[in-house]
Amino acid sequence: FLRLLEAQLQDQRREHEEEVEALKNEVDAMKEELEKQQQAFLQTLQLPPEAQVEFGLQQEITRLTNENLDLKELVERLEKNERKLKKQLKIYMKKVQELEASQAMLPAEKRQYERNMEVAVQRKEKNFQGMLEYYKEDEPLLIRNLIM
Repeated sequence: FLRLLEAQLQDQRREHEEEVEALKNEVDAMKEELEKQQQAFLQTLQLPPEAQVEFGLQQEITRLTNENLDLKELVERLEKNERKLKKQLKIYMKKVQELEASQAMLPAEKRQYERNMEVAVQRKEKNFQGMLEYYKEDEPLLIRNLIM
């Protein structure tokens, strides 16, 4: 038990050190960005008023362009994810249709047996956690119930 706690403590320490290192890198990057902005600001103050306005506009255009590129990347990732999800949805819809078709072909006796099984399952409202045991022939019914 003590070794387990030591291992957990070491894992937490390692995670903490990695997080601290990442934060230090982020702070360093922010410091560099701040220094660049301060230098640009000092240079801007030395310019005549018309040049200051133009420089400010150039800075804003650069910022907006970078923001626009970031948003385009985000849109591309979201569109890619959307296409992936649509493909998955089509696959699942096809499986559901196949399952419904196979259920429609079942004899009336089997359907009545499954309805009785559903009622029995609905009456047993216990809080189960873990593995589920079932018969192979009940797999389509189980899948349909999970989907619904």
